[in-house]
Amino acid sequence: MSHTESSAGRFELRNLGVLAKVGIGCLTLTLLGGAAVSGAYLRMHHDRRDERPGFTLDDVRAHYHGIQTRAPLLVALEARHPDDLPEAERQILIKWLESGRISEDYDNLELGASAPAELISARCVSCHSRRATGEDAWPQLPLEFFDDVRAAAFSRDVRPMSLEILAATTHTHALSLATLGLVISLLGLATGWSRKLTGALVLACGAGLLGDIGSWWLARWWAQGALVIVAAGAVFNGAVGLLGLAILADLAMPRRRKRERSNTAQTSHAS
Repeated sequence: MSHTESSAGRFELRNLGVLAKVGIGCLTLTLLGGAAVSGAYLRMHHDRRDERPGFTLDDVRAHYHGIQTRAPLLVALEARHPDDLPEAERQILIKWLESGRISEDYDNLELGASAPAELISARCVSCHSRRATGEDAWPQLPLEFFDDVRAAAFSRDVRPMSLEILAATTHTHALSLATLGLVISLLGLATGWSRKLTGALVLACGAGLLGDIGSWWLARWWAQGALVIVAAGAVFNGAVGLLGLAILADLAMPRRRKRERSNTAQTSHAS
């Protein structure tokens, strides 16, 4: 369906006066800018929520569901890896990982040859280095430096936000984002673009927002709900962005002449 055929006999933003067009355009740009900034804020706000550097799906999962994991080094040691590690040294490393003094005692000089740094260097780095080769090499998990060890030495017990905060957040965002979506959907439907196109975007906008906010509660009890949050949020934000662009494009078009609208309506009716 063409732009002209889809717009016959209905109100269009392009037919507004200049002042109204500029005003709606400014509001639409502000709305799109706010949506973009809110996305950046959420990224910064949730960064390291999983107690790891960098924004990942685990940050979202930690915020809504929580994360409880044991340190990979502790799991490996308790699974008798490496199998040739003397039991006394294994117990020293396990005690260190469970002590709560991982950073303080890593290379504690008072521990001498029993310092975790010394034991890891002597027993682990031959296989766990960036340049390790051989049948038992595992360069994907280097343990050459403390920053490497730190990433695998800490257990995590990240609690999700409380139900009270989740309810308050849902209340606030459901009202504000649904209002935003409704406004931009109505403006999108007031453009001269194909109703099939704008209707599909409105559907994506509404379904995406429902899926996003609804999954906050789903993820509370189901960890994989974090995937739904990310996917549904992307659909909602994408639909809002495309509707905003459609509105701005329609506002930039010249006003349709009355005779053209009349002729188009008659042709459409006759067909």
